[in-house]
Amino acid sequence: MPPKPLPEFDWQGHRGARGLVPENTVPAFLKALSLNVRTLEMDAAISQNGDVIISHEPWFSHEISTTPDGQEVSDENEKNYLLHQMTTEDIQAFDVGSRGNARFPEQQKMSIHKPTLKEVVAAVNRYCQEHNQAVPYYNIEIKSKPEWDVKLAPIPAKFAKILLDEVNRLGIRDKTCIQSFDPRSLLAVNELDKTIMTAYLIENINPFAENMEKLDFIPTIYSPYFQLVTDTLVEQVHTKGMDLIPWTINKVEDMQRMKALGVDGIITDYPNLIGNL
Repeated sequence: MPPKPLPEFDWQGHRGARGLVPENTVPAFLKALSLNVRTLEMDAAISQNGDVIISHEPWFSHEISTTPDGQEVSDENEKNYLLHQMTTEDIQAFDVGSRGNARFPEQQKMSIHKPTLKEVVAAVNRYCQEHNQAVPYYNIEIKSKPEWDVKLAPIPAKFAKILLDEVNRLGIRDKTCIQSFDPRSLLAVNELDKTIMTAYLIENINPFAENMEKLDFIPTIYSPYFQLVTDTLVEQVHTKGMDLIPWTINKVEDMQRMKALGVDGIITDYPNLIGNL
């Protein structure tokens, strides 16, 4: 059986608070904490020198990135900047906040870099101590695909070990869930640590049973795109002893609909909307 999750509703700040602050940055995670999320959702890549870098893509996205010499990264050349082929020092010379994000017009623009997981945890711990606030949970995605192996990311077994070693070193293991769309990565995590929380990300329209056949264990959380959630799926997931936490929900009416269906948490770019429910 999966590790038993906590009973309270799990509000998760997607990439911190992407709708409000540049995604996957320290200010985004602190903003989410100020809005009382339970869990900070984020994505992991691995630098050339083995650091866990918080980044949605294993490259510099053309939507948000600026090179150290002030040039906007373009759609045509973004794949020239692969994080796994760059040192942490070189990665952090890029700016990922000054341009904002056209898809999130409310997002505050600021000059900011991609942080390491170590930086995030240190900043979160300081914030919680200063504000007399409970430390949050972490939901960290392993960004992997078969076609990315070696060049864009470590193979899943190596990626899982690097991430788990860092999570343990930082002392957040009992507050961490490892998520992935890639069953290989979840299998690798489970091979190394059978009791850490895991989440199975889903964006396909395959039947629930077919998706579950790709794993040889039951994860803690089943995490589909929210438009895939039905009352039947909620029942199937709960029957397996898992929580169902859909992504990414940015309208209050959709949040209300998901809660009415009986989901166990919600991942959102706009944690400021939580108070409207």
